[in-house]
Order: sequence, then C-alpha cells, then structure tokens
Amino acid sequence: MKKALVCGAGGFIGSHLVKRLKREGYWVRGVDLKYPEFSETEADDFVIGDLRDPYFCRSIVDTKFDEVYQLAADMGGAGYVFTGDNDADIMHNSALINLNMLDACYRRNIKRIFYSSSACIYPKYNQEDPNNPKCSEDSAYPAAPDSEYGWEKLFSERLYLAYHRNYGMEVRIARYHNIFGPEGTWIGGREKAPAALCRKVATAILKGEDYIEVWGDGKQTRSFLYIDECIEGTLRLMRSNWTGPVNIGSEEMVTIDQLAEMIMNIAGKKLKIVHVPGPQGVRGRNSDNRLIKEKLGWAPSMPLKEGLKITYKWVEEQVKKSLGIR
Repeated sequence: MKKALVCGAGGFIGSHLVKRLKREGYWVRGVDLKYPEFSETEADDFVIGDLRDPYFCRSIVDTKFDEVYQLAADMGGAGYVFTGDNDADIMHNSALINLNMLDACYRRNIKRIFYSSSACIYPKYNQEDPNNPKCSEDSAYPAAPDSEYGWEKLFSERLYLAYHRNYGMEVRIARYHNIFGPEGTWIGGREKAPAALCRKVATAILKGEDYIEVWGDGKQTRSFLYIDECIEGTLRLMRSNWTGPVNIGSEEMVTIDQLAEMIMNIAGKKLKIVHVPGPQGVRGRNSDNRLIKEKLGWAPSMPLKEGLKITYKWVEEQVKKSLGIR
C-alpha cells in the first residue's frame, strides 16, 4: 500500500485531497493545527500540531512516504490577504512551514513533494486591465506580486526548485487559481469570493432583504476552479515527470458582478448589487492553461455554473444552520 502525507489536511483543499487519496487506496497521514471543520477526516492517521516547529515536522516525517503534499499555509480571501494587517504573520508562518517541511523530507530521503503555490505570485503590472490579464507561467518575472502573500509564495517556489537542483528532490509546483466548493470557509474574513457571495445571497433571501454588497466596482475579473478539478490536476502533476510551476485554474473569466448574478440565478432571486469600499487585489486575473495542456495533456473544463450550483446549495445549508432555520 502506498503512503501519502498531506500537510494542511484540516483545510479545504487538503481535506478533499485526503478523501481522493483514500479512494485510490493510499494509507494517508493528515497534519494540521485543526481537524476539518465540516466533516470527519478520512485520514488513517491525523496528527494535530504546528508545522512552524521543525521538531514537529521531523516527527511526522517518520517513515518513507511515496507522496508528500504541502498545502499548509497562513491564507485567506481578499479580506485577510489584502488589508495589510496580516502581512507579517502570512510571510513568517508560511515560510517557516515550507522551510521545515522541505528539510524534514530531505533528511528522510523522501523524493516526491508537491507544493501549492498561487496565482498571487503574478506581477501586478500584468493584471491592471480586467479584460486582458497576463498570467502565463513565464510571466512571473520581473516579479511584482500585489501582496506579501504572493511574495512568500514566490520565495517558496524558488526554495523548492533549489532543493530540486541541489538535492535531486522531485518537487512538483502548481499555481492555484481561486479554488472553491463545498466544505470551504464561507464566513469570518478568510473566505473566497464564491463562498462569500453565496453566503450574501442566501442570507439576503432568508432574511427577506433585497440587496447584497460587493467590494469595489464589481468590474474586477477572476476565474474560479471547482475543487474536484483542482484535485485532479494536482494528482496528474504529482504523478507526471514534470516539475512545473504550472497554473491549475479555469480559463472562464468573469467579473465579480457577473459571479454575483450567476449565484442569484442559481438561487432563483434577483437582488440589487450595492458596491461598497473593500479590499480587491488586482483588477484582472485568469488562468492561462496552454502549458498544462501541453505538458499533462489535460486542463480543467467544468463550467463555473455547475460548480456554483453545488457550492450554493452547501453554503445555503450552512447559513440556515447559523440562522436557526431548518
């Protein structure tokens, strides 16, 4: 039986990855500061601990894992990343996690390790036009991410590549683009736009309100990738003979207002959109999937609307629970 280690297994993407690996017959150890919030973990062994501690990292890498997935990070949506209030924590915590895990795996002679980078590494100057953002993998330099979160991700990419060059580690690097789906954070400031807007629409309808608030002018653009396709792309990259970095995201770009309208259509209720000040990030961002098609012969294809239908139903149930509605 193959063994996999998933760091960040209590988080949204990590918990879904554990489920997929178990379906494939792996023995899985999950590690995080917390258990998954919305369902029981399916990991064979789940260790609660702090990956910022190098001794803890060495203690969990106590056997020969066939695959290590390093997803753990200090992260959140625009309300967490772009305010500037959390920059020191984001850089310090995530950098420590990556430094510790790479060193622990190197010491144990574990070769294959996956690192989840982010589309936030792309230069701000290539994402000023919301209709024509440039996010091809080779456009990362000259570097100018729009957040400290992006800078830390870019540093860690280079860290993994250095271990690949100097120590022969088979690292795999993916740049995730706005992953969403059920069992993701949907309230509290760290949620991403799809979950936040699903919550706002569901809450307005259940409370009998006729509007929702959207940060900024609503014309900023993004693409959003459903969780199942993220996991599929991750596993395909991990088991390929190619290091990356590569975008794992959707090429279906929408404005934030269009995203809100899609969710309203799914909910069956037209609401007014009120634009209010708030953190937004870059004006435009979209995945460029030419390289993943070339290298892996695959790219995400699920329409945004289909993922939103599943996600809205799940978020609506969470909102009902929070409001005491059965």
